[in-house]
Parts: sequence; structure tokens; C-alpha cells
Amino acid sequence: MTQPDFRQEAETLFDEMVAMRRDFHRHPELGFQETRTSRIVAERLNELGLEVQPGIGQTGVVGLLEGAKPGPTILLRFDMDALPIQEETSHNFTSQNTGVMHACGHDGHTSMGLTVAKIMAQHQERMAGTLKFMFQPAEEGLGGAFAMIAGGVLENPKPDAALAMHVWTPEPYGKVRVVEGPCMASSSVFTITVQGKGGHGAAPHMAIDPILTGAHIVTALQSIVSRNVNPQDSVVVSIGQFDAGTTFNVIPDRAILKGTVRSYNDALHRQAYRRILEMAKNMGEAFHCQVNMETIAIVSAVVNAPAPTAVVRDAVIKIMGEESIVEHRTMASEDMGYVLEEIPGCYFFIGAGNDDEFSYPHHHPKFNFDERAMINGVAIMAEAAASYVLNDE
Repeated sequence: MTQPDFRQEAETLFDEMVAMRRDFHRHPELGFQETRTSRIVAERLNELGLEVQPGIGQTGVVGLLEGAKPGPTILLRFDMDALPIQEETSHNFTSQNTGVMHACGHDGHTSMGLTVAKIMAQHQERMAGTLKFMFQPAEEGLGGAFAMIAGGVLENPKPDAALAMHVWTPEPYGKVRVVEGPCMASSSVFTITVQGKGGHGAAPHMAIDPILTGAHIVTALQSIVSRNVNPQDSVVVSIGQFDAGTTFNVIPDRAILKGTVRSYNDALHRQAYRRILEMAKNMGEAFHCQVNMETIAIVSAVVNAPAPTAVVRDAVIKIMGEESIVEHRTMASEDMGYVLEEIPGCYFFIGAGNDDEFSYPHHHPKFNFDERAMINGVAIMAEAAASYVLNDE
């Protein structure tokens, strides 16, 4: 029997996919608030004949597409949430929700997931196995994957493999990032509280300055990666927030520093935190301040298993050619890592950058992506899924 031409099928549905994406973009919803989005997802999956389970992990949706014959269960994951960002674009589908924007491409992911479901539903009678569509809320640091795992997304039936993708403007349209092993970093947040003694700016000798102490801590932490980590390993330590004081001529009694650690290796992650704590405590002692640190683990590293990664690479080669593959990792993070700790799988990136219009980074108020990338993503995901469940031997 002739194998489907998934690229052609994706191209045929492109206009419909763009319309969906732009509708989701106009109506973005924050994590665990995706009521409109999840309702539309559930309705469309129902129309396609899938068995739909709404309300998984609060606003998540699961759709089961069961083949005519028994076979493996393959999880296909697509995230739905937007970000608390005021959009600054000028296109005709700008967000209508003040202070909320799809600044990462999840509007495209949701549309791509529904399009993959529509394509694969047309081949349901030939399928030997089950496709489990996971439409996830709250990927942006709020624990949506954890919530859906707790809600049973990895059970009844348990997936044999898991696939996920992300449109990616740092990579140009026509390229696809696929790499075995770690492809995204683990991520955690730390908060350092520096307690000093407030006083007048004109009499600093009568105060204990937490701003001065905090500034030295920030400077000292920059040496962790450069002087404590093997140059061949990858670790990031960044301070992104420094809060202290209320006016120009008063030395405050407290400074609060917040930052993040990223790595591909748990041992290196722990090593970085030991050095952060040691440096912060010792710097506090040097300046007579009390220093405390709290940490919050957000996500684990996203690690691609060999077999599913090979499946995705073959799909990319078939759809776009081997020259389109880029083997490159990123220190960004993603909670799909928790799924891949339980299920072997592959997370890949669809190049979606192009000219100046599509050059803004993810999470930027002017973010947008080349919508043609959705064709590539849908075709590759469908081809990879089909390699598991469409076997006409």
C-alpha cells in the first residue's frame, strides 16, 4: 500500500492551520487558565472521532486515536499556554488580552497538534497501535507536565515512546535541530537574601550595606563557571533580579538576589549550588551581613533517547533532506524533561526564523515566527508517528 505523503497533506491544511494559530494568538491564556484553548482543542478532537479526556492536570486535554490493530502507544505532546507579556507587534492578529501574549510559539504548537491529529485520523484504519495526543497547560514554569503526569497522562495506556517539538526562531526556516542525549538544560531558581543594617546614605559607617555585599556576591558568582567547571562541560549561572532600597539616600537593611542555574548534568548542578552558597555566605561574613539562600527546582534536563531520536532523524531526512538537520543543544529549559524521564522519546526544534520580522527571540514582546515552519513540523511529527503505527507488512 502506498505510504502517505505527509508533507503534501500538511501543505493542503496550511491555510486552516494558520487560521487556527492566529485565532489562538488573538486569545492567549496563561498557564492553568487555558479554558478557551482547551475547549476548542477538545471540540476539534471530538469532531475527528478521538476519545477525549478534558481536565487532565486542570486544563490539559488528552486525545486517543486508536488504530484498527494492536500496537505501540506513542505520546505526542503539544503545549498551549501563553506568557504574561504585553504584545508589541503590529500584525492583524495581535493579542486581544492585555498583558498576555503568545510570545513563545505555543499557539503554533496547539494548531500543529490539531493538524497532526486530523491527518492521522484519516489513516486510522491502517494504524496498528494508538496515538496519545497530550495538549499540555502551563509549560512556562508552572508545572503543567507534572500536573498532567499526576492526572494520569502516562497511564491507561502507558506510552512506549514520546515525541515533542518546538518552533524555534534562533534556527532559520528550513532547518531542524535533532540531537541525541541532552537537548535542553535542567533549570532551577535560587534566591539569596542579604540582611544588613539600614541607615542614612550620608553616614554609611553607621550601617551595614546589603547592596554592597550583594554586588560583591553577583561579581563572585561569575567565577563559578569560569573557574570551577570543566570548560568542556556546560553550566550557566545568571542573576536576573536584584531588589534593594526604596530611595536614593537611604541604605536599606535588605537586598534580595534571584537567579537561575542551567546544566545538562545533575552533579554539575549540585556543584554549582554548593559554590553559590559558599561564596554568598563567605561574602556575607566579609561584609558583616547575614546571608540565606533558597532554591526551587523547576525542570529536569530534556534528554533524547537513541531509538526515538533515530526515528525523528529518519523522518526529517524523508521530509526535508539530511542537509536540513542541525545538531545543536540549548541551555533553555522545558518541562517535557519530566515526561522523558519516564518514557523514552525525542524533543526536536523546527527552524522558524527568517528575516527581520522573525528575528526576535522567544519571550520578546515582538516575537513572531515564520508560519511555514508549521508545515515542516506537522509533516515530520506525522512521519515519525507513522513509523511506529503505520506498518503495512
